[in-house]
Amino acid sequence: MHMNRVGKMLATVVAAVGLLGAAGFVVVGSSAGDLLFGYGCGEAEDALGEALAAESVLGVAPEGSRGRGSYQECDDDDRFVVAGRAYGYDGKRESALEHYRRTASERGWGPVADGECFAKRVDGTTAYLTVWGPQDGKLQVEIIADRGDGRWCE
Repeated sequence: MHMNRVGKMLATVVAAVGLLGAAGFVVVGSSAGDLLFGYGCGEAEDALGEALAAESVLGVAPEGSRGRGSYQECDDDDRFVVAGRAYGYDGKRESALEHYRRTASERGWGPVADGECFAKRVDGTTAYLTVWGPQDGKLQVEIIADRGDGRWCE
């Protein structure tokens, strides 16, 4: 009896998808598919992005840095969230890494893998802090996370 109800529900979903297809909609990767499958970033990712951007480690630039621009993004396909800062920086990578090793540790971030990535629980998920560069006079510090507790640098 229970299996019969499941079969009827499945048949209803298949029929609905078939009607959308017959009406000229491509279900996967379309607006109709988005409605059916919950594609894209939403309120949970916005909240996570705000929490990542508020992490104090992003606001502590290494000595010798100049100017800064902040950014916050969410990838609609995979729903991972990134918050970061970019600085003008002509110093050496090891100096920048040493700065962030110390600063991250002081703010509750623990080293992961090779000591060039740091992890911390932020807004209910594990976030990862990484340092990029310097390259072409630019240094970036990013925090990345997703609600699925993905592993980014282990």
